[in-house]
Amino acid sequence: MPRPLLFSPIALRSLALRNRVVVAPMHQYSGVKGYATDWHVMNAGRYAAGGAGLVFLESTKVERRGCGTLGDLGIWDDAFVPGLARVAKLVKDCGAAVGIQLGHSGRKARIARPWEGGRPLERTSAIEDWDAWELVAPSALPAERGSPVPRALDKSEIRALAEAWGKAAARAAAAGFDTVEIHGAHGFLIHEFLTPAANQRTDEYGGSLANRMRFAIEVAEHVRASWPEEKPLFMRLSVDDGAGWGPEESVALAKVLKTKGVDVIDCSGGGILAGPVPGAPLGYGYQVTYAEKVKREAGVATMAVGLIVHAQQAEAILREGRADLVALAREMLYNPNWAMDAARKLGADPEFALVPPPYRWWLARRAATVPELRPSTYEVQGEEEPA
Repeated sequence: MPRPLLFSPIALRSLALRNRVVVAPMHQYSGVKGYATDWHVMNAGRYAAGGAGLVFLESTKVERRGCGTLGDLGIWDDAFVPGLARVAKLVKDCGAAVGIQLGHSGRKARIARPWEGGRPLERTSAIEDWDAWELVAPSALPAERGSPVPRALDKSEIRALAEAWGKAAARAAAAGFDTVEIHGAHGFLIHEFLTPAANQRTDEYGGSLANRMRFAIEVAEHVRASWPEEKPLFMRLSVDDGAGWGPEESVALAKVLKTKGVDVIDCSGGGILAGPVPGAPLGYGYQVTYAEKVKREAGVATMAVGLIVHAQQAEAILREGRADLVALAREMLYNPNWAMDAARKLGADPEFALVPPPYRWWLARRAATVPELRPSTYEVQGEEEPA
C-alpha cells in the first residue's frame, strides 16, 4: 500500500514538513494588550503534540490600528517578541513546524469579541488607547450598514503600512518562526484594497485591477525582503469574495506573488459580504476548488481549506492533485489529535511516531497489548465512522 500523501514530507525552501497537515490560523482573542499568554502556548502546543506538520499562530497585528478586537495579538513592537518566541519554541519542541499569520483588520477593527456580540465597540475608560485604535481603510466605506465609517488612508500611510508588514516579518524571524503568512483575505485590510466593493480610490491604489493589487504586492515585497531567504512565505487570499474579486483576479495576483517570492497561496473565500459567497454553499471541502484552480492556472503551490474533516477526504484532495497542503481549523478545535488519528486510520503511523514520547510510549503499548481495541474516534454509536 503506498504511503498516504497526507503523511509524506514536503519541502518548502529549506523547511521540511513532516506531513501535510496544517493547523490554520484561528483567532483566539486571548491576548493581553497584544501580548501572548499561557493560553496561546497551550493552544498551539496541543496541535503540535497531536501530530500536525505545521501549526500557524493566529493573525497577529502589524500595527495597533490593525487590531480587530480586544485580545488580538500584536507584533508591532519588539516587546512582543519574547512571548511569541515562547509559543514558537514549544511547537517546535513537539516536532512540528511553526508559522505566524501577519494581519491588519482595516475597517473591520474595533469590534467586540464574537462571543460578546461582535458589535462595534464604544469608547470606554477600559480601553486606554482608544484614539490610537483608529479605523482605516482604502476608502471611507463602512464594513456593513450601521458600522462606523473608517478614514481613508493617504498614500504615505499606505507605504508605511507595507513597511510595517516587513518589520513584523523581521520580528517573526527573531521569535523563531519557520514561516509567515500574509493575511490578504476575509475582508481585512489587504483584501479591502483588492475588492472594488471596498476600494473606490482614484489614485494608483484603486480603480484598475493592477492598481488594486498594488498594495498586496508591495506588502509581499517588504515581507520577502525582511524574511530569511531560506524560509517559505505563504499568503492567504479570499479567492472569491462574491463582491467583485473572484477566481480569475486571484489567479492573476497569484502569478505576480509567485515572482515576488511567495511560495504557497492559502486559498480561502468570502469576508466582504455577510454570509457565504454566492455559488459556494457550505459543505465538505467547499473551498477546495479555489486551491485547485490557483494551483493549476497560476503554477504555484496551494493550501486547501474549508470543512476538511475526514482523513480520507484530506488524502483524496492531495491524491487528485488539487492542492499541496490541507489546513484544518475548527475540526482541530474539536480534535487536537486529528493528525495522529488520521495517520492511524490511513495506516501511516503504526508506532505513534508523530507524537512526543510521553504520548507515544503509552499509546503504542496499548495498541500492542489490545490490538482489537478501536479508539473512540473510530466509532459512532457502535458503527464505523463515515469517510
